[in-house]
Amino acid sequence: MDLFQHDEDLRQKGFTRIAGIDEAGRGPLAGPVVAAAVVLSEDIKIKGLRDSKKVPEKEREPLFFEIINSSLDIGIGIVGHEEIDTLNILRATKLAMKYAIEDLSTSPDLLIIDALSLPLIPIKQLPLIQGDNKSAAVAAASIIAKFLRDRIMLEYHRQYPHYNFDKHKGYSTREHLDMLRLYGPCPIHRKSFHRVMSLELPF
Repeated sequence: MDLFQHDEDLRQKGFTRIAGIDEAGRGPLAGPVVAAAVVLSEDIKIKGLRDSKKVPEKEREPLFFEIINSSLDIGIGIVGHEEIDTLNILRATKLAMKYAIEDLSTSPDLLIIDALSLPLIPIKQLPLIQGDNKSAAVAAASIIAKFLRDRIMLEYHRQYPHYNFDKHKGYSTREHLDMLRLYGPCPIHRKSFHRVMSLELPF
């Protein structure tokens, strides 16, 4: 199904202000989880818009700015490594999504959320498995969240250059695990994650 047609079909059912919600950073061993809420303008189609995981890094920045310029509203939510360790990653992800929704200038009348529901948010919701492959608003949110989180990790790379966060962005690549073995965890590593604190880190 066409990403834009999916959202247009929902507008035809009476939902005039649809926010797509997605996150970046549930899987990494370090850094924050970042969520975005995006309300796209219904009369603009963004060429090449798709799930951020399918977009090469060099293409994300132009898409990011096109989404910024083509959106009616964007909200951002960030939950850091300390809260992730306190809450667990699922609860931290939902909190970041809550912050992103609250960051919108006007409340949406429908939330399309990638694979999750937010019971404490009093707005009608459509949890959508692989939502970033089905909804233009969710795909846009995935690009915004991914781009912003990558920028945060580049800043962390400047603080902790030994870990090469500029390359793997905190994900559990072989290189990252090798650096963990060599140097141990740094302040932004998620201490509640077994692969961070285990003395033996299996590949």
